[in-house]
Amino acid sequence: MTDRAPRRQLATHRVDNQPADPGDRDFFTLDRPLQETLSREAPDWVARRLQPLGAAVGSRAVQALGEEANRHPPELHLFDRHGCRLDEVRYHPAYHQLMHLAFDNGWHAVAWEEESHGGHQAHVAALYLLTQAEPGFCCPVTMTHAAMPALRQAPRVLDEWQARLLARDYDERAVPAWEKPAVTLGMAMTEKQGGSDVRANSTCARDGDDGYRLTGHKWFCSAPMSDAFLTLARTEAGLGCFLVPRFTPDGERNTIEIQRLKDKCGNRANASAEIEYRDAWAEPIGEPDRGIATILEMVQQTRLDAATAPVGMMRQALVEAWTHVRQRQAFGKPLGEQPLMRRVIADLALETEAGLALVLRAARAFDSPGDEREGLLARLLPALGKYWHNKRAPGFMAEAMECLGGIGYVEESPLARLYREAPVNSIWEGSGNVICLDVLRILQRHPACLEVLRDELATARGLSSDYDRAVAALVATLGRPAEALEAEARWLTQHLAQCIQASLLLWHAPNEVAETFCRSRLGDAVSAAYGVLPLDAPLDAILARIEP
Repeated sequence: MTDRAPRRQLATHRVDNQPADPGDRDFFTLDRPLQETLSREAPDWVARRLQPLGAAVGSRAVQALGEEANRHPPELHLFDRHGCRLDEVRYHPAYHQLMHLAFDNGWHAVAWEEESHGGHQAHVAALYLLTQAEPGFCCPVTMTHAAMPALRQAPRVLDEWQARLLARDYDERAVPAWEKPAVTLGMAMTEKQGGSDVRANSTCARDGDDGYRLTGHKWFCSAPMSDAFLTLARTEAGLGCFLVPRFTPDGERNTIEIQRLKDKCGNRANASAEIEYRDAWAEPIGEPDRGIATILEMVQQTRLDAATAPVGMMRQALVEAWTHVRQRQAFGKPLGEQPLMRRVIADLALETEAGLALVLRAARAFDSPGDEREGLLARLLPALGKYWHNKRAPGFMAEAMECLGGIGYVEESPLARLYREAPVNSIWEGSGNVICLDVLRILQRHPACLEVLRDELATARGLSSDYDRAVAALVATLGRPAEALEAEARWLTQHLAQCIQASLLLWHAPNEVAETFCRSRLGDAVSAAYGVLPLDAPLDAILARIEP
């Protein structure tokens, strides 16, 4: 690495002992675990297609777009100059350039273009890379991707929207969908009184002569400039799912009124709004009393993306920390050569590789339609990853910040942005307790899932004594009556996630990585803090995998 600009002699001192500007980097070529995981989980075309994306995301230009989109958050414009309602959100040009990067290359559509042929692995791996440019704009990518299974419940609506939903020409204009080559879709589910308990929703759907009309509010509506929104509302039959377009069939603005934009902790490049439907025109999706089941087809897809995004952020933070400590001198030698720092970085590397293994294994299950066993894993693995990866992410970002010291805490570093972003995927679409209870429901409603889990975990038995003991304890807990497990749902979800991660690493990762992961996560001396690894941990072998 070399400086892109010479260090300057300031009036009182010379600036030295600072890491060089990394310049353009190829985030695919530098990521050995990603390449190895794809080589076993996905067809060859996936890696070939991802290579240009990795180079783009790691470039200085795209990294600067992420910083600009975050530094200049969206602005709400409720009215035009004449006092007519606009209900529009305007984004910085950097945001739109990032959207072009994702949509013009088809990463929102690849799972359906190549369904059962590696499409989901390609989508998940792309989201992992795109997150390293800026996590906020990935929200509309995820929701547009995830809408397809829900729309399949309404073939006529799908026929109308599918071509534009899969098109690769991002169009930011607020015009009717039929005037655009491509569209984006969003979601609006939660309400003030219920939050994650969407059964408490009060928005009403009235069946009229020209279609359904919705009246009510939604507490969170992310990406509010989407061309349509999947939403829940009450019909006479029960809670139904509806598609609410931004424009009505006669070309008028639909009465989706934005009340305000959320002033969020992080995720600032992405707009999240409170909205009201004031007799808004809508089309039904699925059966009128099966709205939750219908929209869960979308949620199942978003849940895997919410498990993937924190792993992408971990990878970005890991590379930033490792780059810094290899060049920064302290106490007479580079930080990256000092024993304590090496343990911290190695531990972060283990966490990242384990998370990547889990989400790409889940993506393979998504791409195996017709396989009952894989279908059960497709239900369970995204929930495990969403819970556990997001629980690990905030502490991970804080630890990476510490590796840089004070310079990591300021906004010029991406770590401050990543730290603020870290909690969002845990909260969005069901926070920790909700996900853990969902894990229990999956196991209870699909008893065959227990057998599939046992078989999946049994494949790595005998490869690590720590793993064997952890799996035995897990299987014993799973054998208890369902009503006794609710209080232990977090323990169960965490240990399921970690044991699945361990089994994947034991089978596929180098022994140094897999064994150290098992000893530090499943062994007798487990620590809640990063950097506490066995004294004889093979640090050189683990650190060598961060970058070639």
